[in-house]
Amino acid sequence: MLVTKQFRCIHSSTCVCTKGHLSEDAIYLVFQHENWNPTFIAKLSCVCKWFDDIAKRVLWKEFCRTRAPKMMLDLQSNGSHNVDGNWKALGKLLIYCSGSRKGGLFNGIHIPGHFAHRTRFSRTSGKSFLLPRCRTDVLYVSDPCEHLDQGDEGDVGFFRGVFKSFSLSRVRQMLIHREAKLHPTEVCPYCKAKLWNMLQAKMVPRSAPNRLGAYDDCIEYYVCLNGHMLGICTLLPLSDSEGVSDVE
Repeated sequence: MLVTKQFRCIHSSTCVCTKGHLSEDAIYLVFQHENWNPTFIAKLSCVCKWFDDIAKRVLWKEFCRTRAPKMMLDLQSNGSHNVDGNWKALGKLLIYCSGSRKGGLFNGIHIPGHFAHRTRFSRTSGKSFLLPRCRTDVLYVSDPCEHLDQGDEGDVGFFRGVFKSFSLSRVRQMLIHREAKLHPTEVCPYCKAKLWNMLQAKMVPRSAPNRLGAYDDCIEYYVCLNGHMLGICTLLPLSDSEGVSDVE
């Protein structure tokens, strides 16, 4: 379906393409032909404010719908035409492992972020990250992105996820009820929103490390105000994690 709605042009005064730029329909068709290549979308966003705007409104949305169609249908099944945060943030979450930097969220562990093009997200796995009273919430969580042999840290896994309609979720209600504190300096690497530490809020269920194949006392994750989740764990050796099951 072509883009039919017209939007006000938001070229900046210094933009070099204020005359004769392509229509939104033409841009849509070009990127449809390229199967919504995320590298091309990111490069287009850097040209000017107008291209960045169409990328956020249209191109990243189509990328998400093509990359994870069932997940996107579920996230929008409440009738919303948008997602919490924005489509660009969700697109980045689908394909980018944020890693960790020194002085950041995860105890000074330094592992650079990188693209992870074949990540699987699971709604079933998401249930393992929710306390029993929050199990009606919908959370999609990725398989851990493994970074092996990290010295004293052992085998490290990063995982990420996204809530459906986080503003209406029981997890958010519980965080507010418990007066959980937002991180004073760090923000979500996907949408730049403030972060809650789920470990400090005592909202990490025992089923989470079992789902990940991780040590019980070596898992930590954050949830931002838009419902994006990012976390880290120390993975069990493969032979020790066989037969791991969920614990209610």
